[in-house]
Amino acid sequence: MNKLSHLDETGAARMVDVSEKAVTTREASAEAIIMLAPETFAEVTAGRMPKGDVFAAARIAGIMAAKKTYELIPLCHQVPLAKAGIEFTPLPERNAIHIAATVKTTAQTGVEMEALTAASVAALTIYDMVKAMDRGVVIESVRLLTKSGGKSGAFRASHPAKLQSRPKAAQPAASALMHEAVSAPKREGINAEREALRSFMADRRLRATEWAKQAGVPASQIYAYLTGRSRALSRETIEKLARASHARVEDMFAGKPK
Repeated sequence: MNKLSHLDETGAARMVDVSEKAVTTREASAEAIIMLAPETFAEVTAGRMPKGDVFAAARIAGIMAAKKTYELIPLCHQVPLAKAGIEFTPLPERNAIHIAATVKTTAQTGVEMEALTAASVAALTIYDMVKAMDRGVVIESVRLLTKSGGKSGAFRASHPAKLQSRPKAAQPAASALMHEAVSAPKREGINAEREALRSFMADRRLRATEWAKQAGVPASQIYAYLTGRSRALSRETIEKLARASHARVEDMFAGKPK
């Protein structure tokens, strides 16, 4: 392992002296993956979050973070950035957002930390934009993808990001399987009702927060039901939502009475 240049002979932390290094073009990219609840993912990708455009806010935050990295990470140098970009890729099969940050400079030191900071802050900003709806968001990973320029040469992550679905969990024990067999039809019916309600909201362009406000019910009840955190909406809540949308209860659940 190479000697850590951030430590002096006594083991004390220091900022590395880069005055003798050559000025070269240096570039780095980093990624973060943030996992959302299904309903949150749908609202974010459709641009319907109450706080506004999630991706626009996260992009600006990531770029600003890249420029301010030296103020956040104690031993980083202040580097003049020539480029800082953030791109988002929705991953519908995982209800996740892939964040890619790319930073470039012509300087005496690299921009790996700037790229990592940009990806991290973009992910944190997404969390801030959706936390009122979904506090269970998980920032799954943050890592350096590529680095080029400088004496140490190029770096590329050995394993590319796995953007596909997570592998299925192992089969549960026999007793659990028996329970699943008994309860599956009921659960499938609940899921069908959730999908029917989602379709109803999409057809009428109903945003959960505004709809709940018009109906005089907590928006958290709608989100909890749509994301599976609650098994059912109360009859009173359903009737209030139906009145607010000028629809019948049956219309909200694809013709099925509640």
